[in-house]
Amino acid sequence: MKTEKTKMHFTDPYLISPTNPITVNLIGAGGTGSKVLTALMEMNHSLTALGHAGLAVRLWDDDSITTANLGRQRFAQSEVGLYKSVALINRANRFMGTNWKAETQKFQRDSFGKLPTNAKATIYITCTDTAKSRFDIADILKNSRRAHHRDDPRYWMDFGNSQYTGQVVLSTIGEIKQPKSEKFETVESLPFVTEEFGELLKQSQTADDTPSCSLAEALEKQDLFINSALAQMGCSLLWNLFRNGMTANRGFFLNLKDFRSQPIAVG
Repeated sequence: MKTEKTKMHFTDPYLISPTNPITVNLIGAGGTGSKVLTALMEMNHSLTALGHAGLAVRLWDDDSITTANLGRQRFAQSEVGLYKSVALINRANRFMGTNWKAETQKFQRDSFGKLPTNAKATIYITCTDTAKSRFDIADILKNSRRAHHRDDPRYWMDFGNSQYTGQVVLSTIGEIKQPKSEKFETVESLPFVTEEFGELLKQSQTADDTPSCSLAEALEKQDLFINSALAQMGCSLLWNLFRNGMTANRGFFLNLKDFRSQPIAVG
């Protein structure tokens, strides 16, 4: 009897043994983005300890810190009024001795409608609030040119959540050439979140996304630990890409209210 092979995506080889730090664009520095940055700090330190070139992160966010951000996001009272991206990156660099960069603007096309030079990266991680921003980013990445350069876009990881639930979806930007395997059915292309869950994203756009005036009001929209739970699980998936060189899952759904998670299988 012929058994069906497990579908598997093998990591782009450049992520495993790069000549330079892997460039990462982290887009959004709020509840989830601020926690993802902390996870990336830990990941970078661990990778370099293992002889890897590590990560070079650029954080994009044009928002400033308000008192409503304190408690649920990684900000202190003394940082109120500063740009979120600047406060977080300055802290990360002082703590880890890195030279990561902050952008106090939205991640968007340049005046020519293309990906800006300083916005090119190997991995894109989005932690944004709106469906529109995801569709805009998807359009930018879909039309980004592969030039056989070390900063060629290869992966997009999207984080999204409501009050108690959320999801993380890993996508390939173009096709990632796969090795031959007798054991697995290799998968070279992982769909964009906007292609697979586009209708759900459009429906979610009707939700209230106005800024909160207090922490209490913010907690009515997003539970205290939904962002950090997603950040840890999502970055664990990214870590496995580096450490194991392959993945049978390309994301997950999480319901923190009843502590259920459901993986999204490759293929």
